[in-house]
Amino acid sequence: MPDAPGSEREDAALAATVPVLEVHGLKKHFPVRKGLLRRTTGHVRAVDGVSFAIAAGETLGLVGESGCGKSTVARLVLRLIEPSAGEIKLNGSDITRLDKASLRPHRRQMQIIFQDPFASLNPRMSAGDIVGEPLKVHGIGEAHEREGRVAALFEQVGLRPAQMRGFPHQFSGGQRQRICIARALALNPDLIVADEPVSALDVSIQAQVVNLMMALQREKRLAYLFIAHDLAVVAHISHRIAVMYLGRIVEYADKAALFQRPLHPYTEALIAAVPVPDPKLKRVKRLLPGDVPSPVNPPSGCPFHTRCPYVEPRCRIETPLLEEVDPGHGVACHLHPRGA
Repeated sequence: MPDAPGSEREDAALAATVPVLEVHGLKKHFPVRKGLLRRTTGHVRAVDGVSFAIAAGETLGLVGESGCGKSTVARLVLRLIEPSAGEIKLNGSDITRLDKASLRPHRRQMQIIFQDPFASLNPRMSAGDIVGEPLKVHGIGEAHEREGRVAALFEQVGLRPAQMRGFPHQFSGGQRQRICIARALALNPDLIVADEPVSALDVSIQAQVVNLMMALQREKRLAYLFIAHDLAVVAHISHRIAVMYLGRIVEYADKAALFQRPLHPYTEALIAAVPVPDPKLKRVKRLLPGDVPSPVNPPSGCPFHTRCPYVEPRCRIETPLLEEVDPGHGVACHLHPRGA
């Protein structure tokens, strides 16, 4: 039967509205085992109910202190580790419980850029073989076609095709990360998860790599999940930002709203800690007391109440829900919207 008039346009419009990545109620609890019998005595709540969505051509920045669960979210999204609960959708398809064989076609649509560009490259393989390996694994093209594709990828990321014969130790840190980016692009993915992709690079090189990622995103309509602890870098590349604390998202907003009017006290503290390049400009610093609580035994009520300067009695008892208080701006805090 022929398609109804306008069905192609309707399908295109529907595809445009479906996020590249949707995550609902994602959890990962690692068991804690002790004793000779290795009995489970508790769980590390690394990720404890995270939800977000990323559209084509959009970057979601995921920020927070070390140990808050950012990298675990990255590995869950890519199905490198199995979730304890929740749902992961890639281009509208539920990939949460797919087995390895069923997941294989979807892996072409999602790739990762690791934090350490040297540790993530095989020192025994040439740069060209590293970038071309995903094509070989997925059986794409003949050998000469793959070589041409790899040469084009090298040029896209600012490297010369002649450098394909070099080995990782022969490249600088910035060049190695460009090789990692080229490898991530090899299969034309829709989603790239960047896990602290510039934190191991010199400051002078960070801007080059971030600007390269932004240019590639504009060209290819890539969706980025950009994980970092440096708010200055996140603010430069992200369209929206989600703030994580102890395995949960405590605030999300577009970057302008988040920096102009942070609603969660943890977000306030993170922004106040960003260095200011002008030595004459003074900023009120909000130093958080104490340490991050253990994810094995998180505090009752609001997980941030043990360090919050605005804590109230109800904060120690009731867990605040992540609620949207302004269009596109949500916060999990009993005191929102503070300063309104």
